[in-house]
Amino acid sequence: MIDKMILAIFLPGLLVVFFSRVTFNQYLGLVLTVALIAASAYKGYTHTWLLIVIDAASLTIGFWLSNRMIKGLKLNK
Repeated sequence: MIDKMILAIFLPGLLVVFFSRVTFNQYLGLVLTVALIAASAYKGYTHTWLLIVIDAASLTIGFWLSNRMIKGLKLNK
């Protein structure tokens, strides 16, 4: 259970930043990450509400970071 919590803290946020960097669109990065998390929840890898809340918090932080990253990239052009 501890390993799932650690992954839930870091993985969704990193995926949002990664997908935002690849697609240059933070909304598309968020949608792709939510789709991956929804698929893993459907397969039964998310067992408790605590993991869902941690995933949501990590998604929010990742979206905030990707928003800052995209703004920084636009300022450098």
